[in-house]
Amino acid sequence: MLPFRLHLKPGESPYRQVIYAVKKAIASRRMRPGDPFPSVRKLSQALKINPNTAHKAVAALIAEGLLEVRPGIGTTVAEAQTMSTQERRELLNEPLEHLVVEAKRLGLSRSDLAAALEEHWALLSSPNGRDESDDKKGTTDDSRD
Repeated sequence: MLPFRLHLKPGESPYRQVIYAVKKAIASRRMRPGDPFPSVRKLSQALKINPNTAHKAVAALIAEGLLEVRPGIGTTVAEAQTMSTQERRELLNEPLEHLVVEAKRLGLSRSDLAAALEEHWALLSSPNGRDESDDKKGTTDDSRD
């Protein structure tokens, strides 16, 4: 069993989907520092993806500092890196610009965007990282957003 949820969507890069699912699991605290991460082999088998794709995703997560390889233990979730608020905000500049451009393209107001942001923030902040209404809908698929 994987420490994150992912249902691969056809037509989208499995590599990017794996990275996003892991980042989301870490952000929602479903995966915490020190938690074990599956081997490339187990990851590729569980997701039915090419081992090279799994290796590339794990390598990228290690390079970003989200995972670390610990001799004698294996790959684990890394401790959060210490950065200033300004450094963290600068990392979001490009994704935020894309978000604002897309919201404006769709005709959303600033308040609509703020409400959507609050909703997603709450989803990731809930104890199990998902909206309780997911249980009522019968879905636990994190790949939908």
